[in-house]
Amino acid sequence: MDPMSHVVTAFSAQDHAFMGRALQLAARGLYTTDPNPRVGCVLVREGQVVGEGFHARAGEAHAEVLALRAAGEEARGATAYVTLEPCSHHGRTPPCADALAAAGVARVVAAMVDPNPRVAGRGLARLRAAGVQVESGLLEAEARELNPGFIRRMERGRPWVRVKLAASLDGRTAMADGESRWITGEAARADVQRLRARASAVLTAMGTVAADDPRLNLRLTPADLGIDAPVRQPARVVLDRTGRLSPGARLFAPPGGPVWVFTAQEALERQRAALEAAGARVDAVPLRDGHLDLTAVLQALAAREVNEVHLEAGPTLAGALLQAGLMDECVLYLAPHLMGTQARGLFHLPIHDMAGRIPLEIRDVRPVGRDWRLTLQVATPGDGAGTG
Repeated sequence: MDPMSHVVTAFSAQDHAFMGRALQLAARGLYTTDPNPRVGCVLVREGQVVGEGFHARAGEAHAEVLALRAAGEEARGATAYVTLEPCSHHGRTPPCADALAAAGVARVVAAMVDPNPRVAGRGLARLRAAGVQVESGLLEAEARELNPGFIRRMERGRPWVRVKLAASLDGRTAMADGESRWITGEAARADVQRLRARASAVLTAMGTVAADDPRLNLRLTPADLGIDAPVRQPARVVLDRTGRLSPGARLFAPPGGPVWVFTAQEALERQRAALEAAGARVDAVPLRDGHLDLTAVLQALAAREVNEVHLEAGPTLAGALLQAGLMDECVLYLAPHLMGTQARGLFHLPIHDMAGRIPLEIRDVRPVGRDWRLTLQVATPGDGAGTG
């Protein structure tokens, strides 16, 4: 039976309030749950919250289990509000659908069906077969926004790609000679660290490594992120077609996540031994039009359970991702100064007329210190450039 045939769209104000709380709880796992989705759960009986929980780390208890533990016997006859369909399979932990049914929960409201093919409606069907009233679709858009990378990986086989850019008001990202420190202020740079913190991997190109020798690590403390757990360092991913990356690059200095290098087959053996000795993983991907195949790179990252990719690179790689339809989101920090016509632009894009423009949708605008942060997505006709 199609699990979506039981979707209920008329939810009460109380339903909305409790699901809103579940979404708040899920957001507490923003920096820690990777590669799992961020999920929150609230158990309500006779209008009162009797238990709640959120998933914190892969391998640890899921949100539903924590809420059930908090509720105890009060879970019997309760309604469970959960931001993602309860799982139905044995993964790192047992099925949450079975735990809810065994606890005697009377009703389960899921914000969305799990896009994971191993679940994909089976959890709801399992609950329904156990006599539990099941509804889904409440605040689904908000739930999807919490997990863009997990959803993209499950539905399309690649991570969510977020491109970070910093520019002057005239759209310049560096001077003609490459000088770029600092375009934005300290508050914006700290904000970028939070974007890195939520990402599975930070992606860059060899040109950026050669010019800046960046660490691309996370420099915030658990207290900075408001978490009670060690900081999770994202992987550092370098696209190095010709095999130029040196094992002496600052990428290899601790602290930081693993270093993954993608190169062309012809450069693989020349580069592999030295970089692997320094701790990197080196893999070859096919070429497309003389460049590394970006789709192949992203598929390889998805196979490593990478949900969100954070790009910090120059206009060439940013433009290539945008042209290939692989940029999902752009976070642009605009600084209140001008850098002039000789400075470098945001994207390298061979657009020759107005018909070739690439429309973007502004999803959020806010001040960050003395700068402005714009969050944009590529506009898709008919769906409002939404997540998914």
